[in-house]
This record gives sequence, C-alpha cells and structure tokens, in this order.
Amino acid sequence: MTEQTGLKVMVVDDHPMWRDAVARDLAEAGFEVVATAGDGLQAVRRAQAASPDVLVLDLNLPGLPGVQVCKELVGAHPSLRVLVLSASGEHADVLEAVKSGATGYLLKSASTEELLDAVRRTAAGDAVFTPGLAGLVLGEYRRLATEPVPATADEPGAPRLTERETEVLRLVAKGLSYKQIAERLVISHRTVQNHVQNTLGKLQLHNRVELVRYAIERGLDEG
Repeated sequence: MTEQTGLKVMVVDDHPMWRDAVARDLAEAGFEVVATAGDGLQAVRRAQAASPDVLVLDLNLPGLPGVQVCKELVGAHPSLRVLVLSASGEHADVLEAVKSGATGYLLKSASTEELLDAVRRTAAGDAVFTPGLAGLVLGEYRRLATEPVPATADEPGAPRLTERETEVLRLVAKGLSYKQIAERLVISHRTVQNHVQNTLGKLQLHNRVELVRYAIERGLDEG
C-alpha cells in the first residue's frame, strides 16, 4: 500500500485543462480525487459534500476568490489541509493565503513530482512552500511576533507543555519537517505527529502554520 492510498484530494482551478491534468496526475499517483471545481462558490459547495483531506486550490477564481474559499472551508473544517497552487509568487498573495488558513503554497512552475510530494507532506501536516517563500512566511511571523502577546498566554492557567512537546515545537518553529524532527529526536514519525496534535489541542490552535507563529512569538525558533 502506498503512502497516499486513501488520501482524499480535491482540485480547484478555473482552467479546465490545467485542472484535469492535475487531477489526473494525482489519481495516477494513487490519491483519491473526490471532486474538482472551476469557481469559488462551486468549490465551497463541493468540498463540503466531498470532505477532502487536502484541497489543492488556485487563488484566482471567478465567483469567490481563493483566499475566501480557504477561509470559509478551514473555518468550518479545521482539519482540512489546503495547498495553494498558484501562478503568482507575489509576497502579498502568499501571506494572504497563509493568513486565510492555507498550510502550503506551491507555484505552478513546480514539477509533477514536486506537486505530488507537496500534497503528501501537506496531508501529513507539514507546512510546504516553494523554495524562497518559506523564509518570507517565517519573516512575517517574526514581524507579527513584535506585537503584544495576549495577557492570557502568560497567566497561571495557560496550558503547560511537556519537555518533549516543547522540544518538538522548537524544531517545528525552525522549519523542520516531521521526518527531520523524528530523525533528530530518534523517535517515530507517528510520535512526532502525536506530540504536535497534543500541542495543538492544548494551545487551541488549528494547524501547523498557527503553531509556528505561536512558537516564534515566544522566541522558540532562536534556541
């Protein structure tokens, strides 16, 4: 059984030939393509019916912009992973996508292999970005981290993480993948995922991107 067997993916793009080609590549690689859509409103409706694990989403959509599609669907289904696949590498577009809930951002110039790998990693909870864009996103989080942290974060009632959870969180903040963290700490990939899920639950966060911001706000990426 391949790693992606059983992973449900939906492809949203307003160009039929591109949309069909991406869906075909994913299906041939073993992913279950549960739906496709060509505009924003259709995307929201079909995603709610098909319940994909990963949404491969273009930003430039008629009817409803991609960032709004992402915001609505992630807001309603926090476990949904969104990988933006866009022709735009503009910094504003990347940051807007991440703020709307996307966990990854890949340019359409990526190869088929890069796309398949990005979908696999997005499904596993990794934050996946075209080279060069990850630094941009981390830089933005560092800028946001200069804003005051809500007082509740340091109150006695704030959730306490175990030593290992903090260790994993520090490595997440440094941009390491789950696989790299597992190798660094000599634990299994599944154990890393469990620690991250426990940490998300304790901190009431929804995804790895929010977790990275939380960690950077507290300087954990500097250690």
